[in-house]
Amino acid sequence: MTPERPAILTADHWQDYRLLDCGDGMKQERWGEHTLVRPDPQIIWPRHGREPGAPWKNWDGFYHRSEGGGGKWEFRRPLPESWTIGYTPLGLTFKIRPTNFKHTGLFPEQAVNWEWSSGLIKAAVARGREVRVLNLFGYTGAATCAAAKAGANVCHVDAAEGMVKWCRENAALSGLADAPIRYITDDCLKFVRRELRRGRRYDAIIMDPPTYGRGSTGEMWKLEDHLWPLLRECRELLDDRPLFFLINAYTARLSPTVVANLLAELMTGRGGTLTAGEIGLPIVADGKVLPCGIYGRWAV
Repeated sequence: MTPERPAILTADHWQDYRLLDCGDGMKQERWGEHTLVRPDPQIIWPRHGREPGAPWKNWDGFYHRSEGGGGKWEFRRPLPESWTIGYTPLGLTFKIRPTNFKHTGLFPEQAVNWEWSSGLIKAAVARGREVRVLNLFGYTGAATCAAAKAGANVCHVDAAEGMVKWCRENAALSGLADAPIRYITDDCLKFVRRELRRGRRYDAIIMDPPTYGRGSTGEMWKLEDHLWPLLRECRELLDDRPLFFLINAYTARLSPTVVANLLAELMTGRGGTLTAGEIGLPIVADGKVLPCGIYGRWAV
C-alpha cells in the first residue's frame, strides 16, 4: 500500500476563528469576539512587515512564557471565564477557555479532519449502516461531536476527567446532549484491551496520541514505546468491514512518513486508500500557512 502525499491541508472554512498574524514565536488569533496572543514553537520566522520585537497590538489576552517553564495570561480587560464559538459547516459549537498551559480547549486546524470523517460517516449512514466510532485521547471532544453529529455512535476516551467533562459540555452546546456518546475516563491502552475482552467492535477509530502522558491511575505513556502496541490492539477492535482509521499527531518526533508507514503496516491486506501529510491554518496578515500537526488517514 503506497500512501498518497497531498499538499498541506488548511482549515479555511472557519467564520468564528481567525489566525490573524504570526511571527517571532507568537501567534495572534481571534476566537469569536476575543483576541489572544500565544506562543507557538513552529513560528521561527519574523512578523511580516514588522521590526523584530515590535509590540503586538489589539489583543485581549496575552500568554507570557516563564523562563522556568509554563507561563501565565495577561488580560487587558476582563474576559468571561469561557465563551463559545461555532463551526458553521458542521453545525458544531465549542466552549473556549484560556487555560493555565496556554491552550484554549480547541485545535481549530483539526476542522479538516472533522469534515473528512463526517463525510465518510454520513455516506455510510445514508447506505443504512450503523457506524460505531472510537475516539482515543479524545481531549475536549471536537472530533467526537463531529462524528456524533454525522450520525455515529461514539465512544470518547481520555485519561483526564476534566477533558471528558468538557467533551460532554461541547456535545450539549452542539445539540448532542442525548446523542449516543459514551464518555470514558481511562487509560487508552487498558480500555482498548478491556473492549477486546468484551467482544466490542468499531467501524472507525480516531486517535491523537501525545508524546508523553499519564493514564487515569498514573500509567505512563511514551509514544515511541506504546504507540505500535496500541495500534495492534486497535486493529483487533475493528469491524470486518472498517470504515476509516485516523491518526493525528503534534509531536515533532513523528513525520507524516512515519505515520503512513505505521498505518500501511497496520492495515496490510485491508485494501483501501492511505494518505498522510500536514495540516495547518491560513494566516490572514500575509497569506502564509502555519503548520500545526500531521495526520495519517486510511479509508475504504
